[in-house]
Amino acid sequence: MSEPADGSARAVIVALHGGGMNAGYFDGQAHPDVSLLALGARLGYTVLALDRPGYGASSGCFPLGQGLTAQAATVRSAVAAFTARHAPRAGTLLLGHSFGAKIAFAVAADSTVRELLGVDVSGCGRRLAVNPGSADRDAGRGLRQLNWGPLGLYPVETFQASRTAVAPMPEREVGTVEDWTRLSAVLLPRVRVPVRLTFAEHEAWWHHDDDAIADLTARLSAAPRIVVDRLPHAGHNISLGWTARAYHLKALAFAEDCMAHARHTAPGDCAGERLA
Repeated sequence: MSEPADGSARAVIVALHGGGMNAGYFDGQAHPDVSLLALGARLGYTVLALDRPGYGASSGCFPLGQGLTAQAATVRSAVAAFTARHAPRAGTLLLGHSFGAKIAFAVAADSTVRELLGVDVSGCGRRLAVNPGSADRDAGRGLRQLNWGPLGLYPVETFQASRTAVAPMPEREVGTVEDWTRLSAVLLPRVRVPVRLTFAEHEAWWHHDDDAIADLTARLSAAPRIVVDRLPHAGHNISLGWTARAYHLKALAFAEDCMAHARHTAPGDCAGERLA
C-alpha cells in the first residue's frame, strides 16, 4: 500500500495482479519509473496492491487459492474494509492485470459495490490465443515469450528484481483459466461503470484484433464509457516494462475521467459517452 504524503487521497486504486505474480508486480524495483505504488502516491492517490487469494501474504489463509467467483467475493470484502478505514469518502478504481482483470470485472459486476468509479484492465481479452495446456507443457522459452515478449522491452534489472514478485499459480485458480469465455459472457454485461482496456503491442495470450475487441466491447453493454488503448513497445507484463510509466499515467488519468463522470452523473443514470 502507498498513500499521498498528506494522507488525503483523490481516490483509491486497487491493483490486482495476474496469475503467477504477487502484489510486487505493481511495485517494480528495476527502475524508478516502473512502480505504480510510488507514482500513484506522488500524484495524490492511495494505491492498494493486494496479494490475491493463494499468493504472498494470503497464501496461509488460501493455500490452494480460490476460483474466480470466490476470489471476487474475498477481494470485495477486503476492499470494503480497507476503504472504510483508510479512505471512507474516496471512490475506488479497480486496476487489474491478466487474471486480476477477470477478478476486477467480477467485482464490478456486483451491483452492491459502493463508490466504484471504474475498471482499468490490461493483458486480458475474451478469447485465448493459445492453448493453456500446451503453454504449461512448454514451460521454458515459449512460456517466457507469452509472459514477457521481447526482453528488451524491460529494464535489464527486471529479471533479477522481479524474482520476488513471481509466484506459483494456485491450484484452484488454474482450474478456472479456460472457463473465462463462458463466465465473461455473464459478468461483462453487468458492469455499469466506465471501463478502459489496454493491449500491449506484444500481447500473445489473448486475441486482440479488431473482431476480438468488437466482441469484448459488445459484451460490456451496460458500461457508460469504454476506452480501448494499444500500448506500443510493451509486452504482456506491462507494469514491469519501460512503458509502465506511460500505462500508469494513463490509468490515473482515466481515474480522473471516472471521478468527473461520477460527479456529473446522477445515481442510476448509465447514460454517457461510449468509446471504442
